[in-house]
Formats: sequence, structure tokens, C-alpha cells
Amino acid sequence: MKRLPDSELEIMQIIWEANTPVTRNDIQNQLPDSKSLAPTTILSFLSRLEQRGFVKVTKQGKSNWYESLVPREDYINSESQTMLKRFFGNSIKNLVVQLNDSKALEEEDIESLRSYLDQLTKEE
Repeated sequence: MKRLPDSELEIMQIIWEANTPVTRNDIQNQLPDSKSLAPTTILSFLSRLEQRGFVKVTKQGKSNWYESLVPREDYINSESQTMLKRFFGNSIKNLVVQLNDSKALEEEDIESLRSYLDQLTKEE
């Protein structure tokens, strides 16, 4: 699965969040105020997403409706695996070490991870 540029990912996030077909206008209305894009720019992003197989376009009357062809979870899984391989030698431990070394982990994060790992081992 190809990695999406940030601008197209932002459009996909809106489509995924809607969980139903949306129009270009719906997408524009969901963009944060700090990220105003021209309608033609949004249409360009949507066209690229369609070409890459991320969205399906259905014409209804004068409007195009866009819906996701790629589930959010599939994209996140793909990106997570790519990042893990690329930056951390496919090692979860290396990722956590980096987060800790960069002071990105707080005590509540560590406790949350510990609790999650405990839950996983109980399920096995």
C-alpha cells in the first residue's frame, strides 16, 4: 500500500471519520479553519486518491460522492509496519526505547502500556 502525503491523508481522515459517502463540500466543511483549501485543490486530492485506489467516486445528480475503498485500520497497520521496519529495525523494543529517550513517554503512558501488555498475556 502506498504512503499518502499529509494533505491527502487529511482528506482520507475526513472520509474515514464520516463512515459514509461524502461530497467535496462535506470535506471542505470538515477541514480545520487553519487549513482552508480551494475547492479545486480538494478535487485534485480526491482525484489522486481515486487513481491510487483509496476512494471510489459515485456521481449522483450534479454531485460526486466519495467513499473509502481502504479501511482506516488497514492503512494504519501498513504505515505502522513500514515505520517499525524503516526506523526501528522491526523492533517494538527499539521504538519504546526511542520514545523513552526522547522524553515522549510519561508515567501514565508507561502504566497504560504495562496494563495493556498484562491484559494481552492474560488472554493467551
